[in-house]
Amino acid sequence: MTPLFSVRRCKQCTINRTGGPNHALVKMKDLLRCAEEKNIGCGAFSVGNMEMVRGAIRAAEELDTPIILQIAEVRLKNSPLHLMGPMMVQAAKEAKVDVAVHLDHGLTFETVDKALELGFTSVMLDASTLPFEENIARVKAVVEKARKYGATVEAELGFVGGSEDGSCDHGIRCTDPDDAVVYARETGIDALAVAIGNAHGNYPVAPTLAFDVLEKIHEKVDIPLVLHGGSGITDKDFQRAISLGIRKVNIATASFNSLTAHVEKYMESTDKHNFFDLNDAMVQGTYENVKRHILVFNEPYQE
Repeated sequence: MTPLFSVRRCKQCTINRTGGPNHALVKMKDLLRCAEEKNIGCGAFSVGNMEMVRGAIRAAEELDTPIILQIAEVRLKNSPLHLMGPMMVQAAKEAKVDVAVHLDHGLTFETVDKALELGFTSVMLDASTLPFEENIARVKAVVEKARKYGATVEAELGFVGGSEDGSCDHGIRCTDPDDAVVYARETGIDALAVAIGNAHGNYPVAPTLAFDVLEKIHEKVDIPLVLHGGSGITDKDFQRAISLGIRKVNIATASFNSLTAHVEKYMESTDKHNFFDLNDAMVQGTYENVKRHILVFNEPYQE
């Protein structure tokens, strides 16, 4: 199969592979830089257990395409960071494609510090609900610390609706393009998550994205842009957003839903059930969703 997007073919990215040339753990900013060169999106897939890690890696290896494995702080009560983190990092190192490992929506400095200590190559501190200047100050502190580890930093400006675990909803407030310029400059971040009508969780109907806002942000800001709340966005809207500067696309709910559907189907079968086949169902559910989205993110937008 012809590789869709191989970092090993991008000269800029090969120099920053963590752990030596035979290891696949890479910095997220290198994946995003290569995605920018090719005008495609890099999938960032949330995982919550070993089966999800295995399914995501399998899909990436089959398509010979780099991915980002990530976990959000709100998920840590079910998937503790001290257990999930080392597994994610080791899986990335052993993968046959390049993989970045990212802390999504970090809420505290303590969690960000722990992720960096565990070897995550990217972190996010979500201070988007705070006043503008306080958001900048908190994120800037993370940038300074992450630089000591050589790690990428992502942050969010504006309100992306919903929440990672569905526990709250701050509403949606689109990112102001002029504020984005100041924010990127003052914080020194490597990637900016934007709010353009997207939301976390399950959409009752496909959202209407503010592509005009995205286009203005892309024109004014020279760092990669990130789309959160990807589950439920149409394939065509994904591709249009990517054509307008989105380089990292977060997928969480769709993977959890696909895993659950495969487990339900297995449990409804008349065969005798066992742990190992249940394990395979979880891997397969994740694999199918990740593979589908990778293919979408690598297809050019056509009006």
